[in-house]
Amino acid sequence: MVGFDGHRGWVYYLAVSPDQRRTGLGRALMAAAEDWLRDRGAPKLQLMVREDNAAALDFYEALGLERQKVAVLGRFLKEDA
Repeated sequence: MVGFDGHRGWVYYLAVSPDQRRTGLGRALMAAAEDWLRDRGAPKLQLMVREDNAAALDFYEALGLERQKVAVLGRFLKEDA
C-alpha cells in the first residue's frame, strides 16, 4: 500500500509470499510504488521497518534506501493490542 500526504510518499505495506521471494517481485513492487509517487510529485519516499526485521532492512538498503534519524512515537489505543 502506497500513499502520498502532500509532503512525503509512504510505503505502508509491501509483502511477497515466501515462495515468490528472490524472484524480483519485491523490487518490481517497489519500482511501481516509486513510479506512482513520482507521478504525484512526491519529493521523498519513506517507510518504517521494525528494527528486528533484518531481512526487510537488508532488502530496502539494497534498493538504496537509507536509515533516517527519526524517533517514532506511538501508543496502543486498545488494551488487547
